[in-house]
Amino acid sequence: MIIQPVLANSISTKTTIIYKYFDTKGVLHLTTQPPKKHHQLEYARSYLITSYQPPLVLNLHGKKHRKYKNYQLLIEAAAKNARLSPALLHAVVQVESNYNPKAVSPKGAVGLMQLMPATAKRYGVTDRTDPIANLNGGARYLFDLLTLFNNDLSLALAAYNAGENAVKRYGNTIPPYKETKNYVKKVKKLYYQNNHFTEKY
Repeated sequence: MIIQPVLANSISTKTTIIYKYFDTKGVLHLTTQPPKKHHQLEYARSYLITSYQPPLVLNLHGKKHRKYKNYQLLIEAAAKNARLSPALLHAVVQVESNYNPKAVSPKGAVGLMQLMPATAKRYGVTDRTDPIANLNGGARYLFDLLTLFNNDLSLALAAYNAGENAVKRYGNTIPPYKETKNYVKKVKKLYYQNNHFTEKY
């Protein structure tokens, strides 16, 4: 497989207020929506969110996964709701579960985006085998990780795999775990492979 970037990025920036707070149930929220009056606000901080268009890439020999089209519309909808690239979500799904909505990992992660029980609860996913709920919960989590790590895709993916605390513990770098390093490489490779056409990310 040969992947060649052929167009330069088109970059624009904007500043968005990201609110971090705990609700009355003790659940942590990272959101652009201010908390309601009954929520306990920890603090609010302004992050500079950089939006850009990634380079157009040519995949001369790669092929999409055979189940790519089965979940294409659901993934596009979840990606749009979470303001993510569908190509990125496809890559995460393929590496996490190989497009199997009933996949279960030895550690107890379930579904297309392999949500752990705590993560599913955090994002209101009651049935982790439900493709729509799983994709939306996982996409929102990935967006929050990108926000947390200032749009650093490698760190966000590492946190998705090993946990955000592991990334912080190693000074906001990819933890020295073989599984996590391989995971980041695989997802990024598939992301650029899937991203045949320029799309907003």
